[in-house]
Amino acid sequence: MLKLGFVFLILILTPLLPAALSKYEAIEPLLQRLDSKRAPPSVQEAAAIGLLKRLLPIHFSSFQFKIVSKDVCGGDSCFLINNHNKSSQNEPEIIIRGTTAVEIASGLHWYLKYWCGAHVSWDKTGGIQTTSIPEPGSLPSLKDEGLKIKRPVPWNYYQNVVTSSYSYVWWNWERWEKELDWMALQGVNLPLAFTGQEAIWQKVFKDFNISSKDLNNFFGGPAFLAWARMGNLHGWGGPLSQNWLDQQLVLQKQIISRMLELGMTPVLPSFSGNVPAALTKIFPSAKITRLGDWNTVDGDPRWCCTYLLDPSDPLFVEIGEAFIRKQIKEYGDVTDIYNCDTFNENSPPTNDPEYISNLGAAVYKGISKGDKDAVWLMQGWLFYSDSSFWKPPQMKALLHSVPFGKMIVLDLFADVKPIWKNSFQFYGTPYIWCMLHNFGGNIEMYGTLDSISSGPVDARVSANSTMVGVGMCMEGIEQNPIVYELMSEMAFRDKKVKVSEWIKSYCHRRYGKVIHQVESAWEILYHTIYNCTDGIADHNHDFIVMFPDWNPSTNSVTGTSNNQKIYLLPPGNRRYLFQETLSDMPQAHLWYPSDDVIKALQLFLAGGKNLAGSLTYRYDLVDLTRQVLSKLANQVYHKAVTSYQKKNIEALQFHSNKFLQLIKDIDVLLASDDNFLLGTWLESAKKLAVNPSEIKQYEWNARTQVTMWFDTNETTQSKLHDYANKFWSGLLESYYLPRASTYFSHLTESLRQNDKFKLIEWRKQWISQSNKWQEGNELYPVKAKGDALTISQALYEKYFQNKLINH
Repeated sequence: MLKLGFVFLILILTPLLPAALSKYEAIEPLLQRLDSKRAPPSVQEAAAIGLLKRLLPIHFSSFQFKIVSKDVCGGDSCFLINNHNKSSQNEPEIIIRGTTAVEIASGLHWYLKYWCGAHVSWDKTGGIQTTSIPEPGSLPSLKDEGLKIKRPVPWNYYQNVVTSSYSYVWWNWERWEKELDWMALQGVNLPLAFTGQEAIWQKVFKDFNISSKDLNNFFGGPAFLAWARMGNLHGWGGPLSQNWLDQQLVLQKQIISRMLELGMTPVLPSFSGNVPAALTKIFPSAKITRLGDWNTVDGDPRWCCTYLLDPSDPLFVEIGEAFIRKQIKEYGDVTDIYNCDTFNENSPPTNDPEYISNLGAAVYKGISKGDKDAVWLMQGWLFYSDSSFWKPPQMKALLHSVPFGKMIVLDLFADVKPIWKNSFQFYGTPYIWCMLHNFGGNIEMYGTLDSISSGPVDARVSANSTMVGVGMCMEGIEQNPIVYELMSEMAFRDKKVKVSEWIKSYCHRRYGKVIHQVESAWEILYHTIYNCTDGIADHNHDFIVMFPDWNPSTNSVTGTSNNQKIYLLPPGNRRYLFQETLSDMPQAHLWYPSDDVIKALQLFLAGGKNLAGSLTYRYDLVDLTRQVLSKLANQVYHKAVTSYQKKNIEALQFHSNKFLQLIKDIDVLLASDDNFLLGTWLESAKKLAVNPSEIKQYEWNARTQVTMWFDTNETTQSKLHDYANKFWSGLLESYYLPRASTYFSHLTESLRQNDKFKLIEWRKQWISQSNKWQEGNELYPVKAKGDALTISQALYEKYFQNKLINH
């Protein structure tokens, strides 16, 4: 019955594709060159077989893989799935052909999903569900004609330039190999390859007489490399040891090698003008300026205000060319696509279009001198984050500063704030429709499934479309698996997806069976959590993990920055607020009625007895319970602060104690699943270290990134504190709990003394506590304890069964 359901779904959702897709004039020469660089068919077929062995070792002989020419698919990329004509018992059952190994892997994934009811997600979001796959020899057959699916656009892009720091920083090759398998199964064929670039920069700068010692205050620490690369900061968390540089370069070569074996096109970094301070002394006549402050507290020159080499200076092109050539020497001629983001959250010194045009031309010249066929891939984030600067004249000047077809733009936030609609399709420049979705690697159930299921199609079929791909540009991965599975499928979807039907299929696949209560819960989640339409970028501001830094005596929010907004709900959503809430009180983002999601949790729990032992169910149950409890905690916080403002000390103590108890209870809940543990993050950092000094440095980096993030002084928290907040067991109990407890103690004392709340005194105490925690080396569990279903059920009964939420 399951098999028939999935076949029926496929026939509905994937109608026959057009015989031929429109050609992409601007990038056609590039596509042809990239095809010529691919590994031989035998190498790609072997890579696909290796993936199958790792994924389904007992089904190794059930499939046959074959690379075919694009001519089979009318000149486009595609995969084809057919029954294998068996002449003996030991022969394969299914043959999957594809234009690259990525296409073969995508075809395998498609077959496993829609014919076998299987599911693949990251290990940290539940892993794979393969219990529904029949034994070898009994795999479901396709109809006689089989299945052929083309890509409607050439590329499926993957990664944000900061994902390398928020998610990948502590990975070894074993973890990277799993990620590359996941990427291939999802159809990713254009990934960033940013690992290990500091070792290349060291070699380049050495040729310009800059020593390794000179680079100690240039490179950031391991957990902050992304922002040092972009020129936002320098030196913070560093210096980098030679061990790190050498280790990461070896890892990068392994990553690139596997990408090439799978038929992917890696996107390599290029020179954006960010240079070490020592260059100013070696080249005193060079046009080098200092950029403005990026989120430091006091403008500390140890990590503030990086040096930028003006693109008009001949040295700019010289360094840019040297970097590209050095990469080619290390990795070989593996790509023609290079990423460069010159002004990420740092505006150019002038808005003169001519200057901006010259700037762009110089950036491209530095790349193209190193690789004559180079194409510049640029994140379009600046057009959103700094829209007051990048007006049409400035945007057009940058986009037209390079030859036609030599630039590709990532419409980075198209799932919420698409730029293509209001920029005449980037003024003719090819672009990739991207989903950003996640900020800082936060753990928050959130999504825009309707936008994802239709946005790429609307963009592609729009008049004068210049769209050439889809992409996933999250800041951090390993959360919300439903969002990433649907977005990945859009790389192969020619039509819009009917989300309600798709979610039923997803639910069956994820748990390996049909559980009606859980299916009903997902229908609610689709219309609430996963259908945010208010246009607010969902950076998690739940008060447990991003505690408001404000003085409730004055009703004023202090200590915030543009990167740390405290969102007020839009007027249309006021019905979700509590009556006691003041209009200027800090608000976490809430885009759905909480009672509906609590009902979904009730249904989820009701179906739990039928899913005992399912890791995917356990992850989702813990995440959903955490979601509803964290939103309840926001409401309890408001009640505590309102009690303080009414000078009701008993009510303040009651609600503040409840808030603290929620932190403790959520920590116990999170401890019941391996995937919500602080210990795994810290241990993975320490495992990369080779001596005690590195162990201390790496652990400090790991602890600091998920807490204060950046610098503080005695009385002022980091402007980026809690930006990368995490709902992890261990972090709640040891960090968030003492913070909230200290704050509420100061509030209580202020009422007892009939005195104003001493915000500065609280900050002094808390910052001192945080500094000690960041420098600590306490051990935290790396294995789950407790039964998630039992704990979740008990917490539901404690907080929701008697409608405590309304009292």
